[in-house]
Amino acid sequence: MKWGRRNERAMTMERPGIYLVTGIMASGKSTVAQLLSERFEKSVHLRGDLFRRMIVNNRKEINPNLGKVEADQLLLRYRLAAQAADTYVQAGFTVVVQDVVIGPMLLDFISYIHSRPLYVVVLCPNPTVVARREEARSKKGYGNWTVEALDAVLRNETPRIGMWLDSSEWTPEQTVAEIMAKSHKEALLK
Repeated sequence: MKWGRRNERAMTMERPGIYLVTGIMASGKSTVAQLLSERFEKSVHLRGDLFRRMIVNNRKEINPNLGKVEADQLLLRYRLAAQAADTYVQAGFTVVVQDVVIGPMLLDFISYIHSRPLYVVVLCPNPTVVARREEARSKKGYGNWTVEALDAVLRNETPRIGMWLDSSEWTPEQTVAEIMAKSHKEALLK
C-alpha cells in the first residue's frame, strides 16, 4: 500500500463517524489527525483547541492547579468541539477531532458526542520521545506543565478506553496505518 493513497476500506465506511485523536502535547495528534482525515472521501479535521483560541478576553489557560473557572472553560471547549463534530457528521462527513482530552474529562467529552460510530484513539508515546519532539517544535505548548506531569495525568488518570498507541518508534504514516487496521476492533465505542 502506498502511504499517499486513500485507504479503500475507509472510503467505503457504511456511514460517517467521529474519530477522537487525543494525547498529550507533542504526541503527534495534529499530524496523525490530518493524515487520518485524508483517508476518507468526505472528511473534516476538527482542531478542538480552536475553540479555546477564539476566546478574546478572559481566556483561562489550563495549568496543573486546575480551578473551577478553568475547568468550566475546558468543558465548554469540549462541548463546542463535540457539537461541531456532530453537526459535520449529520452533513455526511467523517470527523477527526484532535485535542488534549485526558484524565477523567475524557468521559465528559465522550458524553457530549451523540453521533456513532465513535472511535477513541489515545496517542501515548514515551515521555522522553515527547520531550524531544517538543524541543524540536517551533510552537511550544507546555507552559506551566512538564512533559512528565502531563504524561502522568494521561497514564494514571485517563480511563483506559479506546485504542492506546505507543507511537514512539512509528512514523505518522505508520501510526495512521495502525489506526486504520485496528480501529474497528480496538477504538470503537458502543
